[in-house]
Amino acid sequence: MQELVAALPLSPVTLVLLFPAIAIPVLVAISNYRLSAGLNVLFSGLTLLAGVLLLAAPRIRGDFLIIDDFNIFLIVLTAFVGFTTSVYSASYIGHELETGKLTPTFLRFYHAMYQAMMGAMNLALVSNNIGLMWVGLEVATLATVMMVGIYRTPEAIEAAWKYFILGSVGIGLAFFGTILIYMVSSSVIGSGVPAMAWDEIVAHAGQLDPKLLSLAFVFLLVGYGTKVGLAPFHAWLPDAHAEGPTPISAVLSGLLLNVALYALLRFKMVLAGNPFAIDAGAILMTLGLVSLLFAAFMLYRRRDIKRLFAYSSIEHMGIATFAFGIGGPLANFAGLLHMTMHSLVKSAIFFAVGHVAQAKGTQRLADISGLSTTHPALAVGFALGVIAIVGLPPFGVFMSEFLLVSTAFSRQPILTVLLVLGLLLALGALLLRLQDVMFGVPRGKSEPVKASFVPLFVHLLIALVAGLWLPEALVRWFRGVAALLG
Repeated sequence: MQELVAALPLSPVTLVLLFPAIAIPVLVAISNYRLSAGLNVLFSGLTLLAGVLLLAAPRIRGDFLIIDDFNIFLIVLTAFVGFTTSVYSASYIGHELETGKLTPTFLRFYHAMYQAMMGAMNLALVSNNIGLMWVGLEVATLATVMMVGIYRTPEAIEAAWKYFILGSVGIGLAFFGTILIYMVSSSVIGSGVPAMAWDEIVAHAGQLDPKLLSLAFVFLLVGYGTKVGLAPFHAWLPDAHAEGPTPISAVLSGLLLNVALYALLRFKMVLAGNPFAIDAGAILMTLGLVSLLFAAFMLYRRRDIKRLFAYSSIEHMGIATFAFGIGGPLANFAGLLHMTMHSLVKSAIFFAVGHVAQAKGTQRLADISGLSTTHPALAVGFALGVIAIVGLPPFGVFMSEFLLVSTAFSRQPILTVLLVLGLLLALGALLLRLQDVMFGVPRGKSEPVKASFVPLFVHLLIALVAGLWLPEALVRWFRGVAALLG
């Protein structure tokens, strides 16, 4: 693979950014849905190939771009889920076109914005410049806002506006925090681009003004915490999931929340290098637990299947945030594994939920029942997804939660009681819902599912394998990044 990388006219990191950028104008110009959907899959596949090639490429550190142990696997994960979601999206959105929920014009716009979102997330992941990272997350936010409102119903437009307003407030606060970081770093590093380079800031973290650094982190925490979906900054997330197309729900939960948390952890590493700065770990533990417990209780009150799993996303991002707040080799390892497993399993669940909603013609849980009778293959996929996401063995989510609880009991025993309480509450809520959906008396319409189940079962298979065995290369990566996070 190294020979192939060396023979490429452009570096893999350039290709990861270039393929989505080329795809946007191409997809805008194409009105034929089948061609547009096929090209969307093709460009997503090329981005995945470029991401895989990054694994064999040399690590780089420049003023604007960085490829290191922290982000390289997340780039591959993002490209993989983006590719499988594009495959799922091709059939899902085709059904929406056939039923008249979307017009060809909106579909052309949808595919272009999909590539814009993927490219922006990749930009945020490879950025060494903290301002460029902010730009990537801002563009990703704007692209998803427009896709959330693509159905143009009053509810969809309201959800898009709520997402836009709250997302803009959050990203605005993150921008102010970024400015403060530049101010405090430029006094030590000097003005200009080097003062915005993340690796330079980390290298000089001990010399930075701890008061300004702490203030900057508070703004960054609220700003990027809004994008992560942490309570109490989560209000946009359930509406965006419920009213937007289901493939976008899969990408929001599986990828965009990860990218925002990644940005937050980059800044946490800066504070970790300054012994007089605010204790970022304690704040992350608090927000993580609040998000977990809040979402666990809210799961019992949901009446919409997509809102149900939106709150599940808040729960799991709270778990990952709590893990990184504890810190240390094992907790950070658990947090990285949980981010990865959540991306795969939650996107798989939304694939299943999209099929369910189209087959039943509704998202209301009260009208969805008896899947084991009407759609047995879909029922198996949905049930396995729920079993995986609640943390039951042998799936990978169980392994990440087991590692987290194990290390938390030795370091934060009181907080671990709250952690386990939240996990059990969420497990009870989702298994309760699963019984009705699976084994209740079939109600309402029951159309056949025409779309492929391949993306759904591929994700679940990977999560299953990860719960039983992790490749040594992946374990080494997790351990290396866990050590970097401190």
